[in-house]
Amino acid sequence: MEQSIGWFLAKRAHLSPRQEGMVDVASGRRFTYDEMNRRCNQTANLLKSLGAKKGDRVAFLMMNGAEFVESYFAVAKLGAVCVPLNWRLTPDELEFILKDSGASILIYSEEFAEVAAALHERGAKTDIQRWICHGTPDVFAQDYDKLQAEASDDEPPSVVQEEDLLFIMYTSGTTGLPKGVMHTHLSALWSSLTALVTADLRYSDRYLILLPMFHVGALNPVITAIHGGISVIVARSFDPSEVWRLIESEKISVMLAVPAMLNFMLQTPVKDEADFSSLRWVMSGAAPVPVELIRQYEALGIEIHQVYGLTESCGPACLISPADALARAGSTGKAFFHTEVRIADEAGATCPRGEIGEVLVRGFHVMAGYWNRPDATAETLRDGWLHTGDLAVMDEEGFVTIHDRKKDMIISGGENIYPAEIENVILSHSGVRDVAVIGQPSSKWGESPVAVIVRGEGSLMVEDVLRHCDGKLARFKCPKAVEFVDEIPRNPSGKALKRLLRDRFPGPAPE
Repeated sequence: MEQSIGWFLAKRAHLSPRQEGMVDVASGRRFTYDEMNRRCNQTANLLKSLGAKKGDRVAFLMMNGAEFVESYFAVAKLGAVCVPLNWRLTPDELEFILKDSGASILIYSEEFAEVAAALHERGAKTDIQRWICHGTPDVFAQDYDKLQAEASDDEPPSVVQEEDLLFIMYTSGTTGLPKGVMHTHLSALWSSLTALVTADLRYSDRYLILLPMFHVGALNPVITAIHGGISVIVARSFDPSEVWRLIESEKISVMLAVPAMLNFMLQTPVKDEADFSSLRWVMSGAAPVPVELIRQYEALGIEIHQVYGLTESCGPACLISPADALARAGSTGKAFFHTEVRIADEAGATCPRGEIGEVLVRGFHVMAGYWNRPDATAETLRDGWLHTGDLAVMDEEGFVTIHDRKKDMIISGGENIYPAEIENVILSHSGVRDVAVIGQPSSKWGESPVAVIVRGEGSLMVEDVLRHCDGKLARFKCPKAVEFVDEIPRNPSGKALKRLLRDRFPGPAPE
């Protein structure tokens, strides 16, 4: 029996043909599951007519929308491999990914015509042979819309095995060159299964997709939604005011947003006018969710369910349940249903409950490895466990609380300091809009914490921040300095790019 991801859409179209499967917010188009599957088949058949075959890598350079979704499932049906590209990258960065992945086809939308032209001019520096443009095509590209309209909507013959590669998703590359995370149809299947039986997801829910679909936090929910008969409302990009309007107009019941998004949503007056009574909960992750943020949404009657996961785990690792979301605010919950999580010391031994260690994850949804990186794969996948590099504690009941990334930990005077703890306290100040804490060199302590802050309304001063931290944090954890910026740089998944902040504020820290 076939269990490929392309089959998911065909089966859902058979079971629920007239149910609304997708809303493309930017264009206003609405598609039933039957319409989605037919358009997907047309895209698959057009790619097949251009020579795409099983195992070929097909890269996408597109904003969120119907064309991204149908292209993804079309590639899955052909047994080809999707390579979603981060459209925020420069042509130089994209050139590396295209060459590293060996992608031979690039599907892009016309807003990226300039980037596509720059890549096309590089010739053999990429392996792209076919350039396909949604919108007005360049002279070197073929017309996606025309070719799709002319293609057959017949189901393509199945050639897919569960163990075949489905996508290669490149990590953000906050250190070193990006690595291509490989996921198979089987790992994506298990990712969807464990999400459906762990999260409070229901048939005919309406799921708002806000993150860019080159990120697992958006691509995986689309797979899960189709698997579970859930409608996806796909936003082209994030606009905090528009989110509240969409929740009201589309009767959104569930959504995923990173903490930075939730923070921005609170700051728009539209929230005071919108009817968000349909919203059952918001899943949030990519960084520890500040307790103060959870409480602010609680005051609005909205539950925030903290999730912890990685590209390497195809999304799932831990999730807080609805019953525990408020009582255990700050925890990311327990391991997903078909997932094992343990906290390990440097030697790989399981830590006693309550002791900080590295998060290890095991499950059928864990990646197959890194594309063309056997050394990195061997370092990350050991004895069946995914070594995440994240630091956490697990309590006696199995609840996990994430502290920080290993690389962001600050060691001051022999004491380990976890920036997320300081950020949590600073964010509880009403004058703070956003914050990231970094370590600066200290001749006295080795390293000292420094807070980089985006002001909210009002005139927040350094003294206000230091006074706010006093008594809420141990002396050695309090920031030694405060820097104010207009914006905290973040990657598409919402994680602060602390390397950039360390470069901008190299120190040394004041003593």
